[in-house]
Amino acid sequence: MSPAIDPPEISGQIPTDLPADPGELLAVATGLLDAAAGRFRSGLGAPSAVPKGPNDFATEVDIELERRLGGELLERTGIAVHGEEFGGPDVGTGTVWLLDPVDGTVNYSAGLPLAGMLLALVHNGIPVLGLTWLPLVGRTYAAVLGGPVLGNGEPLPRLDDGRLRESIIAMGTFNIDGRGRYPGRYRLAALTELSRSVRRLRMHGSIGADLAFTAGGALGGAIAFGQNPWDSAAGVALVRAAGGVATDLAGRPWRAGSPSVLAAAPGVHAELLKIFTELGEPASYSPDRTETDGSLT
Repeated sequence: MSPAIDPPEISGQIPTDLPADPGELLAVATGLLDAAAGRFRSGLGAPSAVPKGPNDFATEVDIELERRLGGELLERTGIAVHGEEFGGPDVGTGTVWLLDPVDGTVNYSAGLPLAGMLLALVHNGIPVLGLTWLPLVGRTYAAVLGGPVLGNGEPLPRLDDGRLRESIIAMGTFNIDGRGRYPGRYRLAALTELSRSVRRLRMHGSIGADLAFTAGGALGGAIAFGQNPWDSAAGVALVRAAGGVATDLAGRPWRAGSPSVLAAAPGVHAELLKIFTELGEPASYSPDRTETDGSLT
């Protein structure tokens, strides 16, 4: 059974039992990411070094930066680190850094600039501090729960209520033959309904960038079908700090372990959630089920 929802997830309050002052932790993390940005830029185009699965891999830069940043964070803050490449302690309990040294690895390896370094501090599974560094486009986003979001070090305006029809929405990866929790046919149905309701759709290949751009107001919302917490925790912290809403596709407040992300400005989130609610259960779109009972054609 999932733990009870922690009040900060709803109210935006900073937990009182963090091991250090969150502002000081943000300053330390900012300095470390700034120092690593040059190496990130110089590694653009790095090839696959470690295959991880179909169409998934790590580069030598992923590995190098996770070792470097993980070691520096532990040394400077005394807080353990859970990284994408090497894992770490349970992120659902206690206080842990969550690190993705290269988000958007396929973009990065291909030489595309939408890739970044993601770092979040999670407390009992809830993001309370988030940093997204996009060195190849010269953008940084950082915040402590409650805000403000700092864009390139300057406070950004809080998100206003918005309308879906006026919003650009980013959506995660798509493969019509995909299976899993959110089958390709379910994603296609979502794509179809969204195309009828939004100003424009975008598919950038970086969950971290999508969430940061949502927190900054360039996007009205972002949708991700993955459950890896290192992909989403930093961006969820940013969106909430900006006054936005971050849940899974069923409307449950996002926390480490959530199966998906639906993050948006107030108002826009409610409209997006209505679309996903009306789509029905993702499992009903499974190729195995539809081939058996003919429920979809």
